[in-house]
Amino acid sequence: MGVTIQNKKIELIQWLSTLNDPALIDKLMILREKEKIDWWNELSTEEQKSIENGIQDADHGKLTSHSNVKKVYEKWL
Repeated sequence: MGVTIQNKKIELIQWLSTLNDPALIDKLMILREKEKIDWWNELSTEEQKSIENGIQDADHGKLTSHSNVKKVYEKWL
């Protein structure tokens, strides 16, 4: 049986509570801040529009099956 997410959290909390390395703590704080950043806002307007168009196509049933895509691109895979 694998380690559950709760057990991992507890293990991290215990480790963090004993951590005395300021540089490592700073790195963890930077990682925490990056996790708060919405990746959508990091995309260019062109990338956002492309994703929105793809979602709109999917909503309207304009989809291509995975097997058809594989057939088209198999020479590059």
